[in-house]
Amino acid sequence: MQRKIIYFINPISGTKDKASALKIIAEKTQRQNIPFQILNTNAQGNYFFLKEKIEKEGITDIVICGGDGTVSQIASSLIDEDINIGIIPMGSGNGLALAAKIPKEIHKALEVIFTGKGRYIDSFFINDVFSCMLCGLGFDAQVAHDFAKQPSRGLSTYIKQTIKNFITASPYPFEIVNKGKSFAIEAFFISIANSNQFGNQFTIAPQASLNDGLLDIVVVKKMSKLRMLLAVFKQIMAGKINEHDEKTFHKKDILYFQTEQLIIYNLVQAPLHIDGDPAHTAKKLVIKIIPDAFKLIQPAIKKNQVK
Repeated sequence: MQRKIIYFINPISGTKDKASALKIIAEKTQRQNIPFQILNTNAQGNYFFLKEKIEKEGITDIVICGGDGTVSQIASSLIDEDINIGIIPMGSGNGLALAAKIPKEIHKALEVIFTGKGRYIDSFFINDVFSCMLCGLGFDAQVAHDFAKQPSRGLSTYIKQTIKNFITASPYPFEIVNKGKSFAIEAFFISIANSNQFGNQFTIAPQASLNDGLLDIVVVKKMSKLRMLLAVFKQIMAGKINEHDEKTFHKKDILYFQTEQLIIYNLVQAPLHIDGDPAHTAKKLVIKIIPDAFKLIQPAIKKNQVK
């Protein structure tokens, strides 16, 4: 079957030179003799026109040149469509691409598009709003809200906003309901992940898998600021958190578990982010996994590679 690709490029995401990226994309795709179109993303995030376009024009692949927020917007409109979704990472964090081992360098990312394999990955809903990899309540969401207001993006800006919010951070009260059991907790932040990435190589849920049918929940409880700094940035970000490492990971500080769905009562309406983008918060959040939500083009698995 002849492949036909639509490339969507986000003109404002990340920091890369979009004009040069467009030239590389066009040249390399032409060399592959693959028909293609290049379209801009839209600020409203409305891509439901795609279903009709895919059917009429025989589109086989949608490739998103942008970050996690753009991936989430487009993928949400293509649930249940028999189409491959690819990523050329051009966002500020690129967490899903990192989790799927898609290179950031544009030439290598395009090589994955041309030679990779579309494999199903999970996603999830937060009150019927789609997320392709990660949402958070509290401290990290406030960072996302402030980061979105900055005139320039990138890792250095993200770090500055993180430090600023760390100084003023305070815990939020939550009630969590999981598998019929309810408990109250004060936490600096709660992360719900289908991926192991915050982005920028920061690992939030090291045991998370893109297609295991489970959500990974990380709750950073109320503690001293120094202890939070050590627990989060040394353990979680370094990817060393596990249920048995009690010398460096204290269950009284960080709660980590996997589940298919849960309810979070957000008692003082702590801020929310979805896939790194600021989102409207709510007092009650119902979170459910979507198994095999869409096919993501990932690097081909080598014959001698252990699955």
